[in-house]
Amino acid sequence: MKIIVPALMVVALLAGCTNKDKLTPFEGFYYRTKVAKVDKQLDVFTVTVRDASQSVEGARQAGEHAAISHCVRFYGTSDIEWTVGPDTPAEELRIVDDRLIFSGRCPQ
Repeated sequence: MKIIVPALMVVALLAGCTNKDKLTPFEGFYYRTKVAKVDKQLDVFTVTVRDASQSVEGARQAGEHAAISHCVRFYGTSDIEWTVGPDTPAEELRIVDDRLIFSGRCPQ
């Protein structure tokens, strides 16, 4: 029991780490992204990009990359109909708590 608890703690700590060798940098920075479906519809999604203040341009690129990967994976196309996306003017971007939020739809 004395060995199991510390071993589990080490595994839990390592699970929270990201291997930057597997991440793509944008504008010299690494971003964590999350794609989430909206109202249980896989084609309608939001993309959240953390640490947007590192570089808004880099965050835009990371968000676009995550969205394209999502649409290609589930629909086989990189086409996206953006509501708020990488081409949205800076003053219209949604940045909340240092997170850039895009929304769009994969056309079917």
